[in-house]
Amino acid sequence: MKFVIKGGKNLSGEITLAGAKNAATKMMVASLLTEEPCTLENCPNIGDAEITAELCRELGSRIERHGGTLKIHTAKIASTKVLTLSRRNRIPILALGPLLTRVGEAQIPVLGGDQIGPRPVDMHLEGLRAMGAEIRNDDHHFFAKAAHGLHGAHIKLRYPSVMATENIIIAATLAQGRTVIENAAKEPEILDLIAYLQKMGAIIEIGAHRRIYIDGVLKLRGATHRILPDRNEAVSFGALALASGGNILVKGARQDHLLTFLSAIRRIGGDYEVNDQGIRFFRPDGLKATEIETDPHPGFMTDWQQPFAVLLTQVEGTSIIHETVYEDRFAYVEDLKLMGADIKVFTKCLGQLSCRFSGKDHNHSALITGPTPLHGALIKVKDLRAGIAHIVAALIAKGESVIDGAEEVDRGYERIDERLRALGADIKRLA
Repeated sequence: MKFVIKGGKNLSGEITLAGAKNAATKMMVASLLTEEPCTLENCPNIGDAEITAELCRELGSRIERHGGTLKIHTAKIASTKVLTLSRRNRIPILALGPLLTRVGEAQIPVLGGDQIGPRPVDMHLEGLRAMGAEIRNDDHHFFAKAAHGLHGAHIKLRYPSVMATENIIIAATLAQGRTVIENAAKEPEILDLIAYLQKMGAIIEIGAHRRIYIDGVLKLRGATHRILPDRNEAVSFGALALASGGNILVKGARQDHLLTFLSAIRRIGGDYEVNDQGIRFFRPDGLKATEIETDPHPGFMTDWQQPFAVLLTQVEGTSIIHETVYEDRFAYVEDLKLMGADIKVFTKCLGQLSCRFSGKDHNHSALITGPTPLHGALIKVKDLRAGIAHIVAALIAKGESVIDGAEEVDRGYERIDERLRALGADIKRLA
């Protein structure tokens, strides 16, 4: 599947955010914790949601979708094994908690996902083992048992991993006793997951200094929850507005979820207005270089740096992006250079502080010099977030670009081509 894009237009208009991918898929798995029906509103119809639905059905869920409303009911765990999935992502690791707490055993496939370097699951496994799980694995599957269920534990994460935090929270809701997570991630999607679990009957508190407390309960009930809007989409469309010289109202965008991004926009000379509908992004005269350092929330999110890097190719001067979350997330830079961007990647830390990748052979810093005109090119999508950067770059480039791998973008962006056409984009999809 390919996108064919003719760029060079100022894009303007309104675009509405879909529900957050990084919340929806986790809530679908959390629904496995109860035998009662659950309803998720504003659930994005994207590839990762389809993969998660496939996982849940294999375990016994009945799932219905009506537009943006997804109903999921797992009255009984029909199987403790997920042997294969038609497509691979990292979501199956989250099914360990629900399976162990409801039936005491689980078998899930080894993880897949974006090709942006290793995504170690040792923190997930250490947390579950501390709660009483026995876990082993071969090259293809994880095998887990908890004959007497899970119990509370005091777990300190060496890094505030989003997915490890989510995994432990989900598992701890039905564990015996109290679980304490230190150095927990506190992203908006995690807080939304917690809100959903509370509706289901869970007891969860947010403490100071990145602590989360979960008191296990005997049973959870069904619940209805509206998923928060996708802040990654908001950043993608905001960056597109400024990079293209357009004016775009991103409906549903929430200021409190985007504080660091909004500050970066103002710092480079861009602007925005917050209103009751969302946030309008627009470009005054002239943009200037800046320095960006990715970090866990409330820092500048790692998933924001790719579209922002495209924007920085259009500003005056040399900008720095220091990636501190993933060690190999600049592979997409070669594609931007093909399109005319002036970007150099380094293994050393170029941020204000050294990060955990200092002294290691990881390309985790970039210098971007602009403004440079971009031109069309033939591009192969390497991962989801790189894919949206390719689309933003192609939309501001002169000439035609062909982006191979539209299905990768479809994992996280619902009907992206159709929604961009409403802004005036010349984009079409080819099989």
